[in-house]
Amino acid sequence: MNSRIRQIVEQMSQLEDELNSALEEQQSRLRYSVEGRRVVFEQAIREAHQRVKLGVFRWFLTVRPQNYLTMPVIYGASVALVLFDLSVSLYQTLCFPVYGIAKVKRGDYIVYDHQHLAYLNIIEKVHCLYCSYAVGMLAYTQEIIARTEQYFCPIKHARKVRNAHARYERFLDYGDGEAFHRKLEAFRAALAEEERQAAAEHAKL
Repeated sequence: MNSRIRQIVEQMSQLEDELNSALEEQQSRLRYSVEGRRVVFEQAIREAHQRVKLGVFRWFLTVRPQNYLTMPVIYGASVALVLFDLSVSLYQTLCFPVYGIAKVKRGDYIVYDHQHLAYLNIIEKVHCLYCSYAVGMLAYTQEIIARTEQYFCPIKHARKVRNAHARYERFLDYGDGEAFHRKLEAFRAALAEEERQAAAEHAKL
């Protein structure tokens, strides 16, 4: 990785830290706290949320007709999502220990907390839970595949890739065959170090 790319990656890391700080400030402004897996709002905020909540009957009257038509397609995709989830989870369970790669934690990517929002009715909460699962599961599987790519083929593409995974920028330049054969084991060693760190953190719990 040349110095300019390294500088950009460091700037991205700094921006991520700033984003986390901004989110913490927003949490304070909206007056809620996270207690374990539960999000707790102050009483006044909960009451305000209840006042703007749509009842189920009124909600049905506000739904656009095209939403009813497409709903079977949206929820029909859940079968493929679950099967993909199971296959990728089974893959990492069986193969990552063989490769010496730390397993990806589902809870870091699949987060359910919209059910704590009092301004959502039961149907809206179901929609949110489904979206949280789908988006989180795809992020979870992307990280599993990204670690696999780092182990076998840490090479960038010739063309720009939109929304590449977080590991991509550290990969080797396209066409640099000498570096690939010289540095591949270093990429694998980095994964093994992540596994050792994960094991050490687990031992502390």
